[in-house]
Amino acid sequence: MVIITFKYLHMCILTLGLIASLQPMPALAQSKTNSNTTTSEQTLKQRDGQHDFDFEIGTWKTHLRRLLRPLTGSTTWVEYEGTTVVRKVWNGRANLVELVADGPAGHFEGLNLRLYNPESRQWSLNFANSSGGTLGVPAIGEFKNGRGVFYDQETLNGRTIFVRFVISDITPNSCRFEQAFSDDGGKTWEVNWIAVDTRVKG
Repeated sequence: MVIITFKYLHMCILTLGLIASLQPMPALAQSKTNSNTTTSEQTLKQRDGQHDFDFEIGTWKTHLRRLLRPLTGSTTWVEYEGTTVVRKVWNGRANLVELVADGPAGHFEGLNLRLYNPESRQWSLNFANSSGGTLGVPAIGEFKNGRGVFYDQETLNGRTIFVRFVISDITPNSCRFEQAFSDDGGKTWEVNWIAVDTRVKG
């Protein structure tokens, strides 16, 4: 007959309790895994876009089409042929674009200073043409899936409008730029500027 003393029983209970406390708790482990996954997803979403425009550094041949009188019902377009030169600034966190073009509507010179904001992870596009000599309202936006979309709010013919600028069809040797206006709060858009750039090799 085995006699179990109270002291021995007490010791067994303490030992089992200690063993149980050392076992991993599935619920906590799962929670920690989910937390790490969420952190990783947030990191991916908050991508660093400071080199988004690196593809465009260099000299390009530009074919430009411009709608003469946007948001008036006009369908008269004019075409230009020109050259675009893009220079890197601040190791890619900014760049300067110079466009010179000529066509039936005359001579055109444009300048675009693009600046990257590391806090918001967005770009501002600050445009000026030689006839005005001042920077316009910056268009703000970012690149997603190889496509850049930027918006601002301006005044045209006394009315407040939305402006959308899209950079798409990006390859090592070509890209497309499109500007559109909306005077109904973004419900409909009228494209008024289309430029296709082809890299000048050499």
